[in-house]
Amino acid sequence: MRLLIALFFAFGLVSCSSDGVPVVAQSLEVTKPKKELNFGKLPLKNHLGQLTAVIEISAGTSHKYEYNYDSNEFECEIVDGKERIVKFLPYPGNYGFLPGTLMDKERGGDGDALDVLVLGEAAKQGTIIPIKAIGIVRLLDRGEEDHKIVAVPINETQNTLGIHEFSETPKAVLDIVSLWFESYKGPGKMEFQGWDSDSLTNIEIMKWAK
Repeated sequence: MRLLIALFFAFGLVSCSSDGVPVVAQSLEVTKPKKELNFGKLPLKNHLGQLTAVIEISAGTSHKYEYNYDSNEFECEIVDGKERIVKFLPYPGNYGFLPGTLMDKERGGDGDALDVLVLGEAAKQGTIIPIKAIGIVRLLDRGEEDHKIVAVPINETQNTLGIHEFSETPKAVLDIVSLWFESYKGPGKMEFQGWDSDSLTNIEIMKWAK
């Protein structure tokens, strides 16, 4: 009996890849950025002219990470001496920022890069994803504007929704995203104002481009 139990647990820790080679199950380790790659100095677009997103928080996770431009590290936000964890459903997409943007306070911004939610296959923290921006979810955070860019990966294998513009986005997806943002900080703290589509999204991005 003890041998069977031991074999059961061993089977649970080992899986097989598609070619039949055993692979040890991966833990939820955070991928640290390479010191030689400064995410804060990346351009808005890559060499192919595509917008990119730097992922701070993987889809399906709940810890609130932010990129520290000084230390070049992804750091978990600390609130009251504890790591901040979203007290709601996990992130419905990969959350991060658009490099090469800055919402400077002199023009009414919050001093950070534009936030982006990338809908699609979960990506590791520190991944740089070429994206197509499809909309803006307009929000008020305790009375202050806190809009989020919503995008999909250009890579079709990562674009699980198979959409390429706002008009193709299922209403159910829009409802899930807006409800999540309205709820993830707790009751009454975020207010959903509406959606802006593709053309206005591109104008907003270029407004804050460095």
